[in-house]
Amino acid sequence: MTVSKIQLPGGSNPEKLGYEAARAALAEVVELMESGELELENSIALWERGEVLARICDEFLASAQAKFAALEDEDDDD
Repeated sequence: MTVSKIQLPGGSNPEKLGYEAARAALAEVVELMESGELELENSIALWERGEVLARICDEFLASAQAKFAALEDEDDDD
């Protein structure tokens, strides 16, 4: 399997994924890498994709935490 033929989880534009889709694609990356059956180039490509997907998930979670904190602050002010 070569890098040009490997299907990267998350499609061609992972930045447009929602949280659940990004998390599912990240789980797929982990599963593929844990298989131990990939060539080095494919492992590197998957690692890089995993980094992108993890960042997307982190950004969604940070945004959700900020929203909850803002709501808690509003409740405390009342």
